[in-house]
Amino acid sequence: MDLRKLKKLIDLVQESGIAELEVTENDEKVRIVRGGGPQREVYVSAPPVMPAPAALPAAPAAAPAPAPAAEPELPKGHVVKSPMVGTFYRAPSPGAKPFVEVGDAVKVGQTLCIIEAMKLLNEIECDKDGVIKAILIENGQPVEYGEPLFVIE
Repeated sequence: MDLRKLKKLIDLVQESGIAELEVTENDEKVRIVRGGGPQREVYVSAPPVMPAPAALPAAPAAAPAPAPAAEPELPKGHVVKSPMVGTFYRAPSPGAKPFVEVGDAVKVGQTLCIIEAMKLLNEIECDKDGVIKAILIENGQPVEYGEPLFVIE
């Protein structure tokens, strides 16, 4: 399903106020669930592609177990969480200097990282002025929605 159609479906769910929409087209299945607030969750199911089988089994096994154990160990401060599922990148390209390092001062709107989702590169911006106290994800690792990425103090 192309991204324009997916965007229209997301807008339809948001504007209409319906809680959930599921669309099946050929062997692709899209399920859009509207959350309680301004957040939107999109679930896309498609026929397996070569990279997907390797990525899918690893994500469920890694995400549920470490998340509860990692949260108590977070340094004090504001936690920047992933707004989507995807692959975390610290730099704009391989071999380039990372956007931020531990100890860097950051301002609201400054790019902290990139999350690649559905072959789109999404810049994740800082939502609070402060200093980077911790980077919680390694470059190139998959991230889940709501997973802590950075701690800012």
